[in-house]
Amino acid sequence: MKVGVLALQGDFREHIKAATECGHSAIEVRRASELSGIDALILPGGESTTIIHLAQSFDLYEPIKEVIAKGLPVYGSCAGMILLADRIVGGIAGQKTFGGLDITVRRNAFGRQVDSFESDLEFNGASLHAVFIRAPWVEEVGKSVQVLSTAGEHAVAVREGNLLATSFHPELTHDLAVHRYFFDEICKGR
Repeated sequence: MKVGVLALQGDFREHIKAATECGHSAIEVRRASELSGIDALILPGGESTTIIHLAQSFDLYEPIKEVIAKGLPVYGSCAGMILLADRIVGGIAGQKTFGGLDITVRRNAFGRQVDSFESDLEFNGASLHAVFIRAPWVEEVGKSVQVLSTAGEHAVAVREGNLLATSFHPELTHDLAVHRYFFDEICKGR
């Protein structure tokens, strides 16, 4: 499978490494033409407002919205969760997203940079170690959204159809469970 990783800002290199370790080829996506021919897309952690601004500057905003609407499997971690959310609480005025995922997220819900933490979670029935950095959480989910993991009372991993999002950064650990779930369960048959 050929996996595109949005490479405008954030920890895209770590996602490329994870995709490669899962046995897939991975490319950096910085132009709309690089979206053609990919079987899946990863939106990395970073700064959601910066990523959207750069996507608009590089004429990637509408093409990414289009591939999401057409059903391309997409995984977003941390800022990527915000970018996939249909609704944001605590965002800047007029903050845009690519959308597609029927959730409401709260930006920086777990606190600022100094409040970053690590925690063990259950994800899809297995235990994994999660890294939270200025992480969002899910405040509301639509009827067709499946919650895959929670931290306390808040959803931190969700799936809706071909879209997967986590509040945490599995690409910063050596655990490939989230990436494997994305490739094996969401992207299967592509």
